[in-house]
Amino acid sequence: MAQSAPLILRIIASSVSAANQAGKIIRDVMSKGELGIVDKGKNDLQTEADRSAQQCIVSSLSLQFPSIKIIGEEDQSSNSCPTPPEWLVTESDPNVLGLQCPKDLENVKEEEVIVWVDPLDGTSEYTQGLLDHVTVLIGVAVGEKAVGGVIHQPYYEYQNFAKPELSPGRTIWGISGIGTGGFDPKVAEEGKRIITTTRSHSNALVQAALDAIQPDEVLRVGGAGHKVMLLMEGKAHAYVFASAGCKKWDTCAPEAILSAAGGHLTDMLGRPYQYHASVQHLNASGVLATARKEDHAWYASRVPDSVREKLSS
Repeated sequence: MAQSAPLILRIIASSVSAANQAGKIIRDVMSKGELGIVDKGKNDLQTEADRSAQQCIVSSLSLQFPSIKIIGEEDQSSNSCPTPPEWLVTESDPNVLGLQCPKDLENVKEEEVIVWVDPLDGTSEYTQGLLDHVTVLIGVAVGEKAVGGVIHQPYYEYQNFAKPELSPGRTIWGISGIGTGGFDPKVAEEGKRIITTTRSHSNALVQAALDAIQPDEVLRVGGAGHKVMLLMEGKAHAYVFASAGCKKWDTCAPEAILSAAGGHLTDMLGRPYQYHASVQHLNASGVLATARKEDHAWYASRVPDSVREKLSS
């Protein structure tokens, strides 16, 4: 079945399996207690789990799809260590392989695909033990557009287990023109305005945008993947981050899945992000995402001119 399925389905199916393995690596590193933290800059940490999870994902996907372009958060150009055999994943999720591929994605070639990988989104929270904020993100773009994505939560409902590392995690996916899998999207409560935003990267611009929206509640959490999950789980209506900070590997997978679930993600000015291979990695104009696409224009209209001008420059 695997080789007969269209390329996009095969990449997403393989990414589901690779993300599961990366989640196991992340749990293993945490359980051993040696995080191997490297400070990459202000509020930007890297751990052994980040490096190992990325090596697992990149090596596994490169082995199966040698001509796709993979861009990962962690710089591994100096890593000459071979990938341990047990990290290499060659199986594919059969549920994804069995899907009906949309016509516009049926004939995509490997050379047209860019995969954006954040092996551990929410590293700071990971080091602080806020494990439910942690996700593994694998986004798939064709040309400029995010068309598919995988989010793995290594510690999904870990509080229900005797030890966090015993959680099997949860993996969800979304594909443009198909929908989502691995979870049941929910709609947030009507009559309230619940916003999720950054936990550790706030500033005057972020606060000005939040004040203009006049939320009933603000959820300050880590990780772009986690914030978008809150939208799709019906725990928040919008994700507002009026600042540069996150990168394309933070938003490609969440955007693809959110869009497949009926939501929308752009920069704070309402402009779509692009995901082609030569694009700037930084999301310089912030992030605005809504659980329902039809609500997005209202939130964009509330962004103050002062915030717009600052982000435009």
